[in-house]
Order: sequence, then C-alpha cells, then structure tokens
Amino acid sequence: MNIETAAPPVIEARQLDLTFQTNDGPVHALKDVNLTIEKGEFVSFIGPSGCGKTTFLRCIAALETPTGGTLTVNGMTPDEARRKRAYGYVFQAAGLYPWRTISKNIKLPLEIMGFTAAEQEERVKKVLELVDLEGFGGKFPWQLSGGMQQRASIARALAFDADILLMDEPFGALDEIVRDHLNEQLLALWARTEKTIGFVTHSIPEAVYLSTKIVVMSPRPGRITDVIDSPLPKERPLDIRDTPEFIEVAHRVREGLRAGHSDE
Repeated sequence: MNIETAAPPVIEARQLDLTFQTNDGPVHALKDVNLTIEKGEFVSFIGPSGCGKTTFLRCIAALETPTGGTLTVNGMTPDEARRKRAYGYVFQAAGLYPWRTISKNIKLPLEIMGFTAAEQEERVKKVLELVDLEGFGGKFPWQLSGGMQQRASIARALAFDADILLMDEPFGALDEIVRDHLNEQLLALWARTEKTIGFVTHSIPEAVYLSTKIVVMSPRPGRITDVIDSPLPKERPLDIRDTPEFIEVAHRVREGLRAGHSDE
C-alpha cells in the first residue's frame, strides 16, 4: 500500500525573533512569529510602518538573520535555500540599471548564474511574454513607465524560474489606476506559474484582492495578530471588491490592525 506523505511547507516560522543591536540600544523587530506557508499560496503581509513585514521577508531571503526561533524555506535554512536559488525577490523600486536594456537587465542574474547565451535568450523571451512586455526588450528603463519598469523587475525575478517569489511593496509608488492593472496582471501571472508568493503591502484592498492568505502584523515588536484565509474564488475581477465577501474580509483586516495597536 502506498502511503503519501504530505509535502513540507514552503516556508515555516516557529517562535521567530529578531533583535537588531543599534547605537541607541536593541530594537526588537520581530517577536514570536509563527507562520506556515504552503506551496502555491499567495500570502500578503500587512501592518503599520516598522512592524517587521519587510524584515520577515528579508529573513526568508537570508538578507537578515533571526536571533531566535526557527525558519525553514523548502525544508532548508534560508541561506541554503538562497544558494539553491529557491526564490526571486522584487524590491519596492524596480532597481533596473539605466545603461542596460530591459533584456540585459533581465539577463543579469542569468549571467551571474552561468546560463549559456542561448538559455538566457530563451528565458528572457519567456518572461517578457509572461509580464506582457514583448517588444520592449531593446528599450532602456528610462523609456518605460513606472508600471512597465516594475513588470520588468518582476520578469528579472522570474527569469531563473524559482518556485518562490518575494515581493516587497512593488506597486506602492504607483498611482491607483496603474496599481489596479498590475494587481490584475499579477494574479494572472500567479495563476499561470503557480508560484508561491509572499507580498508586502500597506493597502488593505490590495492585500484582500490578491491573497489566498493575509497575515496581519502589529506595531514593533512585529507580531502576527491575525492570519486570514480568504474565502474569495481564485478568479477575481476587479469588481469583486464591491462584493459583501470582499468587504467582510477587508473589515476583518482593519479590525486586526486596530487590535494590534490596542495591544501596545
């Protein structure tokens, strides 16, 4: 008889703490964070500025080192996962080199990783199609709008086909119309690629619209005050934001944020 074993969580944090030592004394950035993220989930992190959302994402990416508890990525330490190229990371700013074309910006991690020229071309073509930027590979970043630059940044993070995509407020600086359009495109991209996505945002509507799971965090020291499994269907037109189900989830997120403040 075949006994199927459940796949390990993609990301698992247990009693995670992180304290920064500064000239003004210790800063407790994360406290007793417990979270499990399964394969294929879209998880948003929301909370006030300084609550540890980005810090937690950076811990997953091995850009910060926790000072207590455990954190695994694909069953490995974050550093092991980084060496195995387990994730792509999209920062708040697109971070494209102005002297390189869009294609050459996307190729940069592939060059560093030693992919052949033919493999680089094939992957760049594929990810430009994924983010709707076909025909723009020869342009320079300054020739593209802010939204297009962020799509190019996402393409670069997808180029080496990591299973996990970590996104730190990638649309925060964009106007609402562009942001709505990119939210729609990101959901379509997620559906096509089946990546596991960790997404930091300050926007309640954005968190509710995009996510299968919403993690609400408190002011520093960053703790999780609520984890909300979304009841919304995977197919989500923008007007789903007017439905009672959407409004109910948004209300719960808002209440979680208020509860975090009242615990101070």
